[in-house]
Amino acid sequence: MAGTGPIAQDWEPVVLRKKAPTAAAKKDEKAVNAARRSGADIETVKKSNAGTNKAASSSTSLNTRKLDEETENLSHGRVPSELRKNLMQARLDKKLTQAQVAQQINEKPQVIQEYESGKAIPNQQIITKLERVLGVKLRGKK
Repeated sequence: MAGTGPIAQDWEPVVLRKKAPTAAAKKDEKAVNAARRSGADIETVKKSNAGTNKAASSSTSLNTRKLDEETENLSHGRVPSELRKNLMQARLDKKLTQAQVAQQINEKPQVIQEYESGKAIPNQQIITKLERVLGVKLRGKK
């Protein structure tokens, strides 16, 4: 702005207007009723899947049939009883509680409890940490 001369005030009026109605607003119930009262032509089109959840209803029967025909029994592997016994024996030999072992391997005490009860899904990293802390091979021969 430097060097353009004195700054002048602009006194032109500014007019603010509402936006023209959108297509959705033209189709609302009030607009349709007003058009009916005025006698204007109204076109109505029935959509074939209006008001239905097409994604859910289109392939449900196929998936249901596949699930019904499925006979394979899927389950996660559990901690073997040999590993459970070795873990518990090594922990008791070192006179450590589950909480102390968990703290040493930076895991929650619940993890040690699940391994000793056989409910845990075996994780090789956790088993390696346990072997290092307890100084015992918990798994079979490496």
